[in-house]
Amino acid sequence: MRLKSDNSAAVCSFASKGAMGFMATIVLSCVMACEPMKGETFHVVRPDSLSPAITAPRPDILVPGIDFSADSLSSAIIDAAIEDTSTDRNIIQRVIDYFSDSNNEPEKGEFDISFLGGPSYSSSTSVELALIAAGVYRTGPRETTPLSELDVFAEGSVTGFYNVGTRGHHSFPNDRIRVNYRASFCHFPSKFWGVGYEMGADKNNETNYTLLQSLISGEFLWHLPHDIFLGPSVYFDYSKGTKAKNTEVWKGEPLEQLSYGLGFVFSIDTRDIATNASQGYNLRLHQRFFPTFLGNKRGFSITELTFGWYHRFWKSGIMAFQFHGCGATEHTPWSMLSAVDASSGIRGYYERRYRDRGEIDAVVELRQHIWRRNGIVIWAGVGSVFHRLDQINFKRLLPSFGLGYRWEFKKDVNVRVDVGFGRNSMAFSIGLNEAF
Repeated sequence: MRLKSDNSAAVCSFASKGAMGFMATIVLSCVMACEPMKGETFHVVRPDSLSPAITAPRPDILVPGIDFSADSLSSAIIDAAIEDTSTDRNIIQRVIDYFSDSNNEPEKGEFDISFLGGPSYSSSTSVELALIAAGVYRTGPRETTPLSELDVFAEGSVTGFYNVGTRGHHSFPNDRIRVNYRASFCHFPSKFWGVGYEMGADKNNETNYTLLQSLISGEFLWHLPHDIFLGPSVYFDYSKGTKAKNTEVWKGEPLEQLSYGLGFVFSIDTRDIATNASQGYNLRLHQRFFPTFLGNKRGFSITELTFGWYHRFWKSGIMAFQFHGCGATEHTPWSMLSAVDASSGIRGYYERRYRDRGEIDAVVELRQHIWRRNGIVIWAGVGSVFHRLDQINFKRLLPSFGLGYRWEFKKDVNVRVDVGFGRNSMAFSIGLNEAF
């Protein structure tokens, strides 16, 4: 699934993979769109409406010790109907029941886990098979403590791609502290065009290679007054390019990179729900440093700024807007440079085709609830990559627009299916949670 990456370098983290496309689940969700509501599964006649032929027993067949009164017989018929209904359900009905209950919101102390899996397809990984265990829980009162989430995933494709890991966020009681974390390992047969807009736009630079990447990241944020969150972050990334057909597009840069980083996060977050916001905004600054004394061969730093705004314009329609920008200093490894699709807002391009020291993008998206657990979205946006700010111009802008389908897998956790279009490009992706 394509879950939001916590940094621009998470090339094949679970967040940045257009990989977890559960086509079987999407078909199932279409069935569930027409499922009966709870209480509509069967209908039993009321006792006072039973016919005399049923409720009036014959005196010659009365058995001592058994109550054959009308009320008793009616209750027996009802119990039998309920028992037959609960036991005589085929596998499809049971699966539908399973997903019907999957979006019930857990109470304090409860851990609600559901499994989702099946075949899928994405533009960067081709046909694949994926499985995710998604759990949600709450550590405090519902009124003051947001839901916490924990995902464990595994996926693999016919191209040789595979990716395993975990991600999640934990909110302490009364939202005093938030912990965000991610760990993953992947083997990703991919493509590389080089660094810079010109290199990415030239199709002759397209080079096949295999990326091996291990990623660990974490954030520990204290909740301060006025919806401010502040705290440290840690980051580890090991990336190695192998089986490269044309190493000239790397321009002499080592294909193996090892990076250790420390940083901080400053955020003002007024969103009602982090994974599926309907109102509020989120201003987030993430500053990371990779000094040589931590073991990096060359020191560098990365600054990332994100602003998201959400508003419910009508009962079933939400407008979402995101501005994202990222800048890196000299000596930043090729595997950690900013990409136009790093924030997941820009869709429609091959994963990380356009990358450079600087990136900027803006996206607006309309999210419309249709019926029960089903919805659709449409979006439009634009982005660009650059080495210097004065390189941004109209010709270098990368447009993005498209539409998608949403199905509520769990409470405030959506499965999303997006088809995006860019400049001479199109990409299909399926993921968990909203794009931003």
